[in-house]
Amino acid sequence: MKLIVGLTVAFMSASSVSTYCSDDKVEKGMQVFAAQKCSVCHSIGGKGNAKGKLDSIGSKLSAAEIKQWIVDPVTMTANAKAERKPPMKAKPMSADDVDALVAYLSTLKEK
Repeated sequence: MKLIVGLTVAFMSASSVSTYCSDDKVEKGMQVFAAQKCSVCHSIGGKGNAKGKLDSIGSKLSAAEIKQWIVDPVTMTANAKAERKPPMKAKPMSADDVDALVAYLSTLKEK
């Protein structure tokens, strides 16, 4: 019985993460990252602006926090007391594009 409960809890936790982590969504997020020219200010895997490394952002921030940085960078900058210049600006994106970008960035974990 404990095994069944444990597996159920694990499955439910994984399924809530899957909202942000389906392979199609991650692939679309990679495309959004490129289309929005995020690499002008950020880098992943050594490509882009090294001052804004995102290589392990998924280990440092939750999906909700990553989303907040994307949709409301002014508030997040103030909350984090970030001093990077120029400060991050919000870019107009559809909700689907934001979710895809969050899915992609959430996969970037420390190895």
